[in-house]
Amino acid sequence: MIDIEHAGDLAAHAGKCLGRSQWMVVDQPMVDAFATLSGDTHWIHVDVARARAEMPNGETIVHGLLLLSLMPRLQQDIYRIAERGIGLNYGYDRVRFVAPAPVGAKIRLALTLIAAEPHVQGTRIITDAEIEVEGSAKPALVARHLLLVRDKSNED
Repeated sequence: MIDIEHAGDLAAHAGKCLGRSQWMVVDQPMVDAFATLSGDTHWIHVDVARARAEMPNGETIVHGLLLLSLMPRLQQDIYRIAERGIGLNYGYDRVRFVAPAPVGAKIRLALTLIAAEPHVQGTRIITDAEIEVEGSAKPALVARHLLLVRDKSNED
């Protein structure tokens, strides 16, 4: 865990791996809830019996967008900004779902800092992110994440 005072202090870590989150299990109830919420109820995610019969590994797979949505939660294990004010997801570039993550797998986030640079709204933090799957040679997801963070003292 990297603890810093201000978002701009991350700049000292540019070009380095910031770390990895704790492992997290993505289970079928979580996938089912996401399917209901997102409307993506394709059988490869929610029909365990059919997946057992028809999927290559006999397992349902986690939605790629569910993995993407877990990134802010997992990031909390990697770095903490003490004087963090408002933080806004600015976007994701080059999001790719590289390999399937089977439901029940353990996943974790690995972050490499590209930059932490001044921005009119605070600090723009740019990271390369990978969602790793335990036991898999390939990550399930790779993306460049852009985040805007203000210091508490700069909030109006």
